[in-house]
Amino acid sequence: MWLVALCGAGVSVLAASAGAQPRSEDPAPVANAAAEYFTDVALVNQHGETMRLYTDLIKGRTILVVPFFTSCASACPVMLRTVATLQTRLGDRLGRDAVIVSLTVDPARDTVERLRAYAEGASARPGWFFLGGSPANVELALSKFGLRPESPEGHSNLIIVGNEPTGLWKKLFGLADAEAIVEAVERVLDDTGEDGR
Repeated sequence: MWLVALCGAGVSVLAASAGAQPRSEDPAPVANAAAEYFTDVALVNQHGETMRLYTDLIKGRTILVVPFFTSCASACPVMLRTVATLQTRLGDRLGRDAVIVSLTVDPARDTVERLRAYAEGASARPGWFFLGGSPANVELALSKFGLRPESPEGHSNLIIVGNEPTGLWKKLFGLADAEAIVEAVERVLDDTGEDGR
């Protein structure tokens, strides 16, 4: 018998004999290029919950990624205020159509307790996640967004915003005018994937 497997936009035809069982070492089919690229590396949020990068945070929505660390006293507080403004503007779209990810660049020191305190200080609502985890997993996630620094103090002031369903991704300067950042994020969020983005 022949089985047809749909995988993203591609179609694969698999041969199978009657009664054959799938082998456990066979990898699960990858849904699309974004899932394959970003992976489901495990991160931990400010509530101590494990979140998978692609499946829980990126898939089917717009994501805003902001590098930070809790003891930063220079750029991070400025970017935090901008993101707090954005959280208000997103209203009920936050958590449904879009998520905000504040991703630590100092996972060794930014424990769940520190992330929780920082999130509370920002009045973060559901849909705004402060993420850490094992240094290896955090470094992998940061590298996928082009945000992995040599040291926490050398982190980028860029904000990455991407609309996974349409494939529109942008880099924004996190210290720019807050209103300009909010408008740029709204344009990415409202993108339909048609020409003339």
